[in-house]
Amino acid sequence: MTKPLPVNAFTPAAAAARQEIEYLRRLYARATDLIALKTEASLKEGLTIYRRIFTEDAVNRAGDPENQLIAHGPDGWADVVRAALARYDVTQHLIGSQIVEFDGLEKNDAGMTTSGTARMSSYLNAWHSTKDMAWIFIGTYHDKVRFVPDIGWQIYDMTLERISSDTRTLSPDPE
Repeated sequence: MTKPLPVNAFTPAAAAARQEIEYLRRLYARATDLIALKTEASLKEGLTIYRRIFTEDAVNRAGDPENQLIAHGPDGWADVVRAALARYDVTQHLIGSQIVEFDGLEKNDAGMTTSGTARMSSYLNAWHSTKDMAWIFIGTYHDKVRFVPDIGWQIYDMTLERISSDTRTLSPDPE
């Protein structure tokens, strides 16, 4: 038997679900940086993570509304990321403040989540660099997630909103 929890309750079950949902974005940052490394092994590992954290029918968006990148599913998003980060030697995606708000959450008698949906916002500070320049991107991810039986929480809708960005010239290493 499943029991609905009060939406956004701070119960042990809601706390566990919240932590699992927040971890999706941390895995995403790791996967994106792996894809940016451009080795066969890193591309494979990054795509494996994307396939875990995104539903097959996920819709992912990034960029300004008039110049937005859109992809469907984890493989489609991996292609967008690979193309967007191709010119950089190194990237690092840092996830900051995260807020999860449940739209619905149900658990069984053992306290395990059986179904649910939620929204999450996560701050982003990303560094992308070549030997001569760095592009710093500050934004917010807006995600919709759902609990998928036998898989766990997954993102089914993601929008990356750019708040600010800056390009900087890097000084050569003194040698």
